Amino acid sequence: MKKIIPIIILTIISAFFIFYRFVDIPKYLAYDEVEFTKLALSLQNKPYTPYSSLATGHSTLYFYIILLSLKTFGVNVFALRFPAAIFGILSVLMFYLVIKGLKNYAVPVGRQELRIKNYNSLPFLLAVIFLTSRWFLNFSRFSFEATFLLFLELVSIYFLISKKSLFFSGLFAGFAFLSYTPGRIFFLLPLSFLVFKLVNSLTRKQFDNKIIKQFLYFLIPFIIIITPLTNYLMNNKDTRIDQQFFLRNHEMTVNEKVNGLWSNISSTTLMLFTKGDMNGRHNYPGKPALNPILGILFIVGSVITMKSAFVKTTADKQWSNNKLFLLYFLLSIFPALMTYPWENPNMLRTFTVIPSIVYFVGLTISQIIKKTKQKYLWLIIIIIALSSFYELRTYFKYQSKVFNDSFEIKWPLDKAIKLKNPYEKVP
Repeated sequence: MKKIIPIIILTIISAFFIFYRFVDIPKYLAYDEVEFTKLALSLQNKPYTPYSSLATGHSTLYFYIILLSLKTFGVNVFALRFPAAIFGILSVLMFYLVIKGLKNYAVPVGRQELRIKNYNSLPFLLAVIFLTSRWFLNFSRFSFEATFLLFLELVSIYFLISKKSLFFSGLFAGFAFLSYTPGRIFFLLPLSFLVFKLVNSLTRKQFDNKIIKQFLYFLIPFIIIITPLTNYLMNNKDTRIDQQFFLRNHEMTVNEKVNGLWSNISSTTLMLFTKGDMNGRHNYPGKPALNPILGILFIVGSVITMKSAFVKTTADKQWSNNKLFLLYFLLSIFPALMTYPWENPNMLRTFTVIPSIVYFVGLTISQIIKKTKQKYLWLIIIIIALSSFYELRTYFKYQSKVFNDSFEIKWPLDKAIKLKNPYEKVP
C-alpha cells in the first residue's frame, strides 16, 4: 500500500489539474489542431502508413491514437485533446517512478558522496513540481503530441535505469522515434548510457557477454519498430525537417548560420530565466519558463551535475544518473537550436527538457536536506507549495486570458474541418 498510495494520489491530483475546465481553457481551437484532426481522419479505412504530408508533415503514430479518440467520443474538442491529457497524467506517474527508481539520490561533491536514503517524500515532491509547472500543464491541455513523446521517453528511461528490461527500453525508444519529430534523437540517450557501461567495464577489465546481450535487447526492438518510418524517409523527404533545419539552407552564408546558432543558444537560455516564448499557445508571452524559485534551484542543481561529470566517484551508478539527465537535457534542447532563429525561444520543441530540469531541482533540494539533516524539510515543502501555487495561478488566471486570441479558430471542430478557411468569423 505504501507504494500504491502515492501513485493513486498523483493520479487524482494530476487528473484534477489537467481536466479542470478542460474544454474551456483553451476554449477555442488552434489552426494546427484543425489540421491534426484532418490528418487523423485521413488515416481511417486505410493500410498503416508511417508518415503523412498533411499538417506540414508528421509521423502518424500519435494521430492513430487521436483517430481512436475521435471515433470513440465523436469529432469534438474533448476527443481531440483527450489523448494529450491522458499521456500528461501518465507522464507524471512515470516521472515519479523514474525518480523512485534512482534509489539513492547521490550528489558527488568533490570526492565526497552525498547519499540521500529513505527520503520517500522526495520523488513525490518532485512529481508535484513536475505536474504544477505551467510549462507541462499547458501542453497537457490541448492536442499537441508533446505529452505523448514525453511519456514514451520516460518509460524508456524507467526500464533503462531500473534494469527490469532493456527490451522495453528499446521498444519505447522506438515509439519515441515514431512520434513528435524531436523524439528521433532520443535513442542516443539510452544508447549512450549503454556505451558508458561498456567503456566502464572495459576500464575495470570486467567485460563479459552480458553487456553485448544488453545492447541486443535494446537494439533489436528499437530497429524493428523504426523500420517502417525509416524506409519511408529513405525514399521520401521529411517536409517538416526540410522546412525547419536552417543549417541545410544553402542560401545562407556560414557567418549567418553561426550567428543564427548563437542566437538560438542565447534565446533558449534566456527562455528559462528572463524572456520566455512569445507564442501565446506555448506560454504567457515573454514570461520565463521557470519562476524565480525553480530557476535558482535549477541553476544550483545543474552546477552540481556538471561538476560531478568531472569528479571521480566510487558510486558509478549515481554518477551515471547525473550524466544521464545532463545528456537528456542537452538532447532536449538540441532540436530548437537547429531551427531558424526567429522560431526561438520555443517551449514546445524543448518540452522534454522538463524532467531534467526537475531532476536538477531535486538535486538541490536533496543537498539542502542532507546539509540541514532534514531540520528544514517543512520549510522546503512550503517554498515548493508557493512555487506551485504561483505556477497554477499564472496559468489559470493570466495565461488562460491570452488563449482567447492565441487559439484563433472559433468554429466547432466538426465544422472547422470542413471549411476551406476556418478563420472565417462565426455567424
